[in-house]
Amino acid sequence: MNFTSNFNKKGYAIAENVFTAEFISELVLGYDLIVKQLEESGENINARWGSELTQNIEKNDSVVIHTHNVQSYSAIMLTMVQNRRLLDLAESLIGPDIILHHTKLFLKPPINGAAFPLHQDWSYFPTEKNSMIAAMVHLSDSTAEMGCIRVVPGSHKLGKLKKSDGHIHNPEIHDKYHLDEADPIIAKLGDITFFHCCSIHGSMPNVSDKPRKSILVQLYSGNDKIIDGNQHINVQLVLRGHNHRATRYNVETNAS
Repeated sequence: MNFTSNFNKKGYAIAENVFTAEFISELVLGYDLIVKQLEESGENINARWGSELTQNIEKNDSVVIHTHNVQSYSAIMLTMVQNRRLLDLAESLIGPDIILHHTKLFLKPPINGAAFPLHQDWSYFPTEKNSMIAAMVHLSDSTAEMGCIRVVPGSHKLGKLKKSDGHIHNPEIHDKYHLDEADPIIAKLGDITFFHCCSIHGSMPNVSDKPRKSILVQLYSGNDKIIDGNQHINVQLVLRGHNHRATRYNVETNAS
């Protein structure tokens, strides 16, 4: 089964050998520099959910280091989101017009890396045509012990579920599916996992002695539109093709 068929069937697919070994090394160095800068900033950089849904599987002081928009920190990250092979894969899923919504850095530290409850991403940045996807760039190995992402296979076909943001118990999700039973996405340094915005996913805590490093690249179709009133960061950077829904107002205000 090929990459696109896997994605359409399961709601996720893994791509290997997208970047050269040399470029991956540069990305890891850039990633580590961003983390060092965050740690020295004095800001609150711990984005753990602290959800009642995961309180029984993680420590009260669990940690996940996080920031949005890594391309605002480093040119190597901007080069990454413009990579031809990454965009070719994205085009096979959402078409030739590809818009960057935002990027996110996550670092799950060893032993005490936070868990993420089962949720759907669409809750945070919904679009009219439901074209939003994530490309998770693995900048370390990602194993079950390291708290890898887990996806409920085929759950994207359920569409948008109400109250699916993972902050409260939702019987349609949490009574039917269990985090530890979802497909673990075991990945190697340099792999990219793509998943649909309606795929139910989460992750267990990192209990290993190694950090889990990743960057999420959120992309949507240039023929789609962010639903009005959404307040999430949306950089609207055209990576390929054209943004057919851009207006003077929404570009200048960074609005929907």
